[in-house]
Amino acid sequence: MAATGAGSPSRLVQYVVVRSDLVHKLSWPLGAVITQACHAATAAIHLHYGDPDTQQYLADLDSMHKVVLGAPDEAALSSLSDSLAQAGVAHKLWVEQPENIPTCLALKPCPKEAVQPLLRKFKLFK
Repeated sequence: MAATGAGSPSRLVQYVVVRSDLVHKLSWPLGAVITQACHAATAAIHLHYGDPDTQQYLADLDSMHKVVLGAPDEAALSSLSDSLAQAGVAHKLWVEQPENIPTCLALKPCPKEAVQPLLRKFKLFK
């Protein structure tokens, strides 16, 4: 992947934040958790399909960039969703049905530097 240089357009990233307790404490199968992340990412793209950043992100399918972060639990995920909403950051909180369990969220594709400060406390999902 080529890095963006000074003066070049910023890289668009789609962040996905997944509850790590689903795997590590609640023993969900890893495949089920990955499926939740896929649902959230697809829903965020769908909901914001007409957004210029989303269109630019989709214009080069072979160069899409996603970052998957881990939230320790439901409270942290819900708090992040609230913080993103207050900051005006478009995202989709995925709530698994019919159980009504918030499992993850995905942001619409956006410039990394625009949202990274809100996500700083979350580490890569493991």
